[in-house]
Amino acid sequence: MCAAGDTLDTMSAPLRAAVIGLGSMGSNHARIYNDLPGVELAAVADPDRQRLERAAASRPVAMFDDYRVMLRETRPDLVSIVVPTGLHHRVALDVIEAGCNLLVEKPIAASIEQAHEVATAAAAAGVVLTVGHIERYNPAVQELKRRLAEGQGGRIIQLRARRVGPFPHRIRDVGVIHDLAPHDIDIMRHLLEDDVERVFAEAQGRINTDNEDIVAGVLHFNRGAMGVLDINWLTPMKERKLTVLAEKGMFVVDYPAQTLEFYENFAASAREGSIASVTEGPMTRYLIPNREPLRVELEAFRDAVLGQAPVQVTAEDGIAALATAEALVRSAGEHQPITVAPLVAGS
Repeated sequence: MCAAGDTLDTMSAPLRAAVIGLGSMGSNHARIYNDLPGVELAAVADPDRQRLERAAASRPVAMFDDYRVMLRETRPDLVSIVVPTGLHHRVALDVIEAGCNLLVEKPIAASIEQAHEVATAAAAAGVVLTVGHIERYNPAVQELKRRLAEGQGGRIIQLRARRVGPFPHRIRDVGVIHDLAPHDIDIMRHLLEDDVERVFAEAQGRINTDNEDIVAGVLHFNRGAMGVLDINWLTPMKERKLTVLAEKGMFVVDYPAQTLEFYENFAASAREGSIASVTEGPMTRYLIPNREPLRVELEAFRDAVLGQAPVQVTAEDGIAALATAEALVRSAGEHQPITVAPLVAGS
């Protein structure tokens, strides 16, 4: 069992991976670990025997209905935690206590207090902790980030995310804000390299659950950019899109299709200095090689454990996204803007 900074980078043996929780996402973690270079899938844990058998089919993988027994007996190097949000805190602390590097699916925990406890424990143990904000690893997002960093669009004015689809009957412990909004909150923070100052949201529960299933939210970032969220579980078709409106034009990302388009503001390109007008210009679609974002994410996790690359989505990133989501929930309940508490460095 190895923590970050050990001699994994010089070892010829592959890293031993384990997955805790084998729902639809967890089973995909197991599938990718099974053929990820430099990694072997050593063990899986889930209380459901059928899930265990599906994940281990035709593979020499140890199966456990108790993840704590799995940690003791198999001593994995890296662990994916893919359990319901309410269990993230307890499972993560057990994994950290076992000395294992961990990827926790988003949100990092069910509350800010729990998230800070997990982050503090991981830092004290010297293990790698990353949070599964998978959209960071979408090739279209990575290309967009590169172009924005090069100044192609100029100053960003507004980011708008639309993430809608049918109700996921597997989810009952959280509402749409905690389940879906952290994706787009994290991407907006990542693209802007800025934090959310305040939020305002309206949310409703239309399906017979205890949580909201539709939200319209506005995020105000410290340096003035605006984020707009249109998220629900009530739409009979799935759509995952992001638009980034800037002075020189607008980028459009289709997450599932992994496409990136740029609609040029012709008036901006035709003059020097400040933007005096906006007129329709040409559209460019960039050719982007498709890759499975989860595979890219697990490659990044592997490389961080090996000490070959920094952690791409830190505990602080996960805490910031969760704090914004909690502010959205509070705003919807109180019907007023809510200031997001600034993230304390090193927390």
